[in-house]
Amino acid sequence: MALVAEEVRVAITGELFSAPRGTAAPTNAASPLDPAYTGHGYVSEDGVTENWDDSVDNIVAWQGATTVRAARTESTLTIACTLIQTRGSNLELFYPGSSVEANGAEWKLDVKPATSDPRVFVLNVVDGSNLIRIHIGNGELTERGEIPYQAGEAIAYPVTITAFPDENGNLMTKYSNSAAWGITS
Repeated sequence: MALVAEEVRVAITGELFSAPRGTAAPTNAASPLDPAYTGHGYVSEDGVTENWDDSVDNIVAWQGATTVRAARTESTLTIACTLIQTRGSNLELFYPGSSVEANGAEWKLDVKPATSDPRVFVLNVVDGSNLIRIHIGNGELTERGEIPYQAGEAIAYPVTITAFPDENGNLMTKYSNSAAWGITS
């Protein structure tokens, strides 16, 4: 295996998008998204985290008390980030089942108990001309963090999106225009 510094990627910038389920999925890393996708704007300096939570049960043989096999019993994919733009699309994502509405010359959000709000999500990750696009065809907000209201801090909306299998059984599809993705040895 060759050590090639040009194949090291850094997530310099990007954006998280969501759309109603059934919206056309992207088919590559760079083409424009369907207009139904809404961008969620700035994310905190911590960026976006892809997390896998796997549970594996070891099968231990009576002879020698030796582990002879492992059985994966659970595997969950989540994408987590903290949105720092206060805009209607972020409020509606953070408060599933609630909608921002016009209120004369202002806006209003009646926060209702959270409901199911499955969506499709796209995360674009940019490192110069190298692109990674992650598509989650069946995702939903499953965790919300604390919203800070304090001087010197952005009002922030910590969200965790859980991916569920889509109609093809995929949790996500990743695309990249990086030639290094084609190097397998």
